[in-house]
Amino acid sequence: PFEVRPTREGAALARHAETLFAAERAAEDELQALRNLDSGSLRIGASTTIATYMIPEYLGVFHRAFPGIDLHVVSANTSDIAALMLGHEIEIALVEGPVEDENLTSTAWRTDVMVLIAAPDHRFAAAPGPIDVRLLNDEILIVREPGSGTREVVAQALAAHRVEPQRTLEIGSTEAIKQAVASGVGVAIVSIATIDDQVKLGKLKVIPIKGVHIERTLWQLKSPGRLDVPAAVAFEGIIREAKGAKTAPQMPAARARRTDPAPRQRHARS
Repeated sequence: PFEVRPTREGAALARHAETLFAAERAAEDELQALRNLDSGSLRIGASTTIATYMIPEYLGVFHRAFPGIDLHVVSANTSDIAALMLGHEIEIALVEGPVEDENLTSTAWRTDVMVLIAAPDHRFAAAPGPIDVRLLNDEILIVREPGSGTREVVAQALAAHRVEPQRTLEIGSTEAIKQAVASGVGVAIVSIATIDDQVKLGKLKVIPIKGVHIERTLWQLKSPGRLDVPAAVAFEGIIREAKGAKTAPQMPAARARRTDPAPRQRHARS
């Protein structure tokens, strides 16, 4: 009997065709799962600034698209959210700063600009133009608690310019930090997304710093090998399609020590 064997080219084509058919089946399964999202729940963990000032817009979009899904949002600092993701206590994890854990991967989803704020009657507010960053050495700098992504980004930015304020005040809430700054206790560097109302009301003033622009990447943490529930897949689609969201290749969270919006692709170590 004759034996039919594919040529090398034919075998390669068959492998590619099989891969394409598998991808098509997976896409069909995912779309069908999303169509059936009429009940269930989704647990979202977000670091404090994201949970307070950024997540609400996404929650509204998701609720209108999937009204039958109950949403549960946990707000904590970056390190605590990472721990919840590792413990499988949440399905979505959105954080502000780098996480050093080889069991998590991180994907950039948007950028955030950090600005220096002061009270309207602070000496910085009267400056005719951007201030010299070295002036911060003589100020009381109000910072977040250890484990906060915001604190980590601020520390890295100041260290890059060899600035080390002689005095700091630690407060575990961005809202409380803004109140302290408005009261004249000191100055702070916070997300520009957190201060719109206070600036419009004249309670805070943004102080430009000469030659300094702080822009950080916000991350979605994932646990490799863990299957995403359909509700989580749907929410991920929303946060990536929303205005201002930016996607990037996966990289290990342990190496996510960048404050620019364009991380390079890297792979987690085994």
